Amino acid sequence: MTLTQSRTRPGANGWTDGVFTNPVLAGLHPDPSVCRVGDDYYLACSSFEYFPGVPLFHSRDLVHWEQIGNVLDRPSQLVLPPTMPSSAGVYAPTLRHHDGRFWLIVTSVGDGGGNLIYTATDPAGPWSDPVRVPGVNGIDPDLAWDEDGNCWCTYAGIEQVRIDPHTGRTIGRPRRLWSGAPGAQAPEAPHLYRVGGYWYLLIAEGGTERGHAVSIARAPAPDGPFEPCPANPILTHRGTNRPIQNTGHADLVEAADGSWWMVLLGVRPGGGTPGWHVLGRETFLAPVTWTDGWPVVGEVAPVMTAPPWAAHPVPLPVPDDFDNDGLHPRWISVRSRPAESWSLTEHPGWLTLRARGASMDDPAVTFVGRRQQHLSCRVRTLVDATAGRGGLAVRLDERHHYEIEAGDGEVRVVARIGTVLSTVATRSVTAGPVRLRLDVIAPSPGDWHPSKEPDLLQFGIEEADGAVDVLTTLDGRYLSTEVAGGFTGRVIGMYAAAGSVRFDWFDYEPRGDDARTPGSESGP
Repeated sequence: MTLTQSRTRPGANGWTDGVFTNPVLAGLHPDPSVCRVGDDYYLACSSFEYFPGVPLFHSRDLVHWEQIGNVLDRPSQLVLPPTMPSSAGVYAPTLRHHDGRFWLIVTSVGDGGGNLIYTATDPAGPWSDPVRVPGVNGIDPDLAWDEDGNCWCTYAGIEQVRIDPHTGRTIGRPRRLWSGAPGAQAPEAPHLYRVGGYWYLLIAEGGTERGHAVSIARAPAPDGPFEPCPANPILTHRGTNRPIQNTGHADLVEAADGSWWMVLLGVRPGGGTPGWHVLGRETFLAPVTWTDGWPVVGEVAPVMTAPPWAAHPVPLPVPDDFDNDGLHPRWISVRSRPAESWSLTEHPGWLTLRARGASMDDPAVTFVGRRQQHLSCRVRTLVDATAGRGGLAVRLDERHHYEIEAGDGEVRVVARIGTVLSTVATRSVTAGPVRLRLDVIAPSPGDWHPSKEPDLLQFGIEEADGAVDVLTTLDGRYLSTEVAGGFTGRVIGMYAAAGSVRFDWFDYEPRGDDARTPGSESGP
């Protein structure tokens, strides 16, 4: 099936010759780790409670990224049980290429978790089943190999131990390397590099909130002793009014032309005080130069000078009409996606979802969504709920979500904010498919006051001619990290709460200033 309406979409990343817009990966793409193989760059991010896990991206220029798969795409690699809380799950991968193979080490936080190593010859997959590393007892693990072939695993603390990455066996005892700046909390996210005659240890500290920072130390050997950079922290936006905040959890990469770049996480708070970020922690890019043997990080701003080799972007995704054999890797579900819960073949041209939980409150809900990547966007779908109940949901976690739901001869809007669950609007509809629509509307830059919401979410029923019957408009701050807590961001998608629900198509469209957007994923 196809949409009756069509349009021409602009390119990604707000591209103008010589300039790009940050973030380079918008939406819930935190804790980036990057490596280069020849002229190709690969990047992985945290995925927390979502499945498939650890999205994997490819780029030729560090600016325009295309998702080529997910590292964890089958139950034999990782099981995220329903009892696992939101914002637990898969934390902070490190992606490296060594000896002809891609290596990824990551922490699973929750039941049956720990540190796990996966390998692949092709970064698009398939990736191996895990090798467990039981002797590493900390999050944010890193892998680095020295000239003698020794593999060093450094992790939050900041501690280090040699390991055999093929078996997960530790060699020797863990030892503390460096605790970062005096008094700074949460030294974490270590990455170890050999550059020239030194080994450099890059870390995050200050916590992943407004105090986030990046610091670095160096040593003559991978196990130290490390001396801190006299200019630490080499990057932080704490105590500033810059539009990008929480900058930290970084990784360095040397480009093919010898220049250096940093990928890092940050957020874009909106609204009044204290500022609410709704998209999650995103991936930003910054240039790096070297002075007196230390890296100097350039500005991290919304508009940046592009690398000289940066290519023109490819178009943004078109609406998904579910005519393909499988789902694009951008589609994610909560903790698992059992084969019996969804189908593209039961009704060809439709995505069929079968309910496992009675609402979006249920940790095992049948949900297929994508990350919200734009401050303003429009989302639409054609849903047939004659055999069940379901619709569109905007999810932060089980206790913070909005949805517009069809079934039982009506469309209703439901809001969950902490302990409060409320049906805020209803409308009777005739039998048959109905178009559901969500408009996320960010305020204009001059529309500000101290308690201004970061955005508004408008829910309605759309007619075939595009006219919309608005049922209600809800305040977006209640689906923000500053309200809900945790480490994730909004995910928008389709769900089934009862019976079997069919979706003919799903359309996600950037709006307003986001029509030429920072960091949009590319590809159909």
